[in-house]
Amino acid sequence: MQYIPGLAGVPATESKISYIDGQKGLLTYRGYNIMELAEKSSFEETTLLLLFGELPTRDELNDFDQQLRANRRVKYNIREIMKNLPETTHPMHMLQVVVASLASFYPSTEYMKGGTENQDYINDVTVKIIAHMATLVAQWEHMRNGYDPIEPRKDLTYAENFLYMVTGEEPDPDWARLLDACLILHAEHTINASTFTTMVTGSTLANPCSVISSAIASLSGPLHGGANQMVIEMLEKIGRPENARAFIEDRLANKKVIWGMGHREYKTKDPRATILQQLSEKLLLKKSESGELSQMFETALEVERVCEEHLGHKGVYPNVDFYSGILYKEMGFDPKMFTSIFAVARSAGWMAHWREQLQNNKIFRPTQVYTGAGNSCYLSLDQRSDGIRGVLSKQNNPDA
Repeated sequence: MQYIPGLAGVPATESKISYIDGQKGLLTYRGYNIMELAEKSSFEETTLLLLFGELPTRDELNDFDQQLRANRRVKYNIREIMKNLPETTHPMHMLQVVVASLASFYPSTEYMKGGTENQDYINDVTVKIIAHMATLVAQWEHMRNGYDPIEPRKDLTYAENFLYMVTGEEPDPDWARLLDACLILHAEHTINASTFTTMVTGSTLANPCSVISSAIASLSGPLHGGANQMVIEMLEKIGRPENARAFIEDRLANKKVIWGMGHREYKTKDPRATILQQLSEKLLLKKSESGELSQMFETALEVERVCEEHLGHKGVYPNVDFYSGILYKEMGFDPKMFTSIFAVARSAGWMAHWREQLQNNKIFRPTQVYTGAGNSCYLSLDQRSDGIRGVLSKQNNPDA
């Protein structure tokens, strides 16, 4: 057996949901180019495409949209759970806890046989989870700061309602459209860590709320969804465009991570980063009173230029986290929210893979390459040396 760290390049499933060509910098959802979807589609329509494999008719889209709007409110018990969390709780940790708790409100036992024998339940819980995700993230932004959350509205689109619930103000159409594009771009990306977690947990026929909670936990790490928050912290440390070169070259010399740079799938610039950069630059110039880009955006552009000079030959370019963090910052979102917004979008892809997994389910059970000891002889307690005790004492007392 050959051990491949991280299962890099090892096919774990067959899927019809999305496709990546890392050499060409291409990403498609169900065969549709992500650039075209970001320009012409909506998050609601793209979600239906991911879930069912085809673009919906006008009536189908309207029906799904109405279902999402009708399921935005959460039960008061769920808000009580949130109220009892410490205000220092990171939005991703809140989301993991609360989404897991949804299993108490949307239980599932009999249907969990795989396949499609209870399609009504599968469709219903899919809508509820996707609708609730944005509500929970927006509510927590107020609750963790000591305020009552803002109730969702049914007269707004998914992106518009999220902006309204966070800011309490009528959503700006331009920002709402750009947020909608962000949600589309983050909705799906083949078998990444959190999606694979979805499939592994889903393969046990666990409750779908538990499935998505496990995916949220996987996404929370800085090597996955948490990178966009780290990008902002890095750019704030750099401060100004003229400081970028020295900062980046110092990190490279000391073999430190350049947040937002590089992707295991792409050997060119992440197409999502390209789209976000173009959309953001256009809107930021439109919104700027001076007609110039913000200092942070200019700094990001300089970081990209320096990184391309040093890392381009290795196929290391900006990924989606590099520009999404900047965009969310420009929208006025707290950096701690960034990864949870990512989770809101990715819930569409997670649910699509969960549903696909159920169609031909087989529990994941990979093997291992054993590297431990051979046959060992059991010794009674009085015959043993320090053993584990010696190891533990050294861990607890480094000077021992």
